Amino acid sequence: MKTLYFATSNKWKFKLARGYFRTRGIDLKQFEIDMPESRSEEGEEIAREKADYAYGKLKRPLFVLDGSFHIRALNNFPKSYIKFTDKYIGAEGILKLMENVEDRSCTYKSAVSYCEPGKEAISFLGEEKGTIAEEIRGNNGFGHDPIFIPEGSEKTYGEMQNFENLKRFRKKAVEKLKNYLLKG
Repeated sequence: MKTLYFATSNKWKFKLARGYFRTRGIDLKQFEIDMPESRSEEGEEIAREKADYAYGKLKRPLFVLDGSFHIRALNNFPKSYIKFTDKYIGAEGILKLMENVEDRSCTYKSAVSYCEPGKEAISFLGEEKGTIAEEIRGNNGFGHDPIFIPEGSEKTYGEMQNFENLKRFRKKAVEKLKNYLLKG
């Protein structure tokens, strides 16, 4: 079984990812590390910077997962500032900003950056389009989950019962990494 490290201090994300990789023959280990936060608005750039930083400390094959949330009517705010937005205005603040706004389209984007010895970091991207709900719906997940309705669904992530799996936008990026690893 191949061993891979996930550089994250988020135990919840690690638990989900470990279950996903284990069923695919990859032993995932957590590398708990606090990484510097980039000022970039682009998730792919942030993930690559974090992967390079973590690899510099561990020197073993690893990946980093970073995301961004783009609300079209708000000029793609909050982009990569999801944690900041959650901390200071939360889902309630997003709904306040969206009052009387017709275009409620949004996109979650995920970037997985992978580093291994002797190679430059590479990135895999995933995204999921959706809309902003009119109100907070559901108690599952965290952050924007109770206001994000994925395309093709009537429920918010917050209303979805099966939160053991990676969210679809993360899963798309992680799936690309898994395919890359299994080819090599």
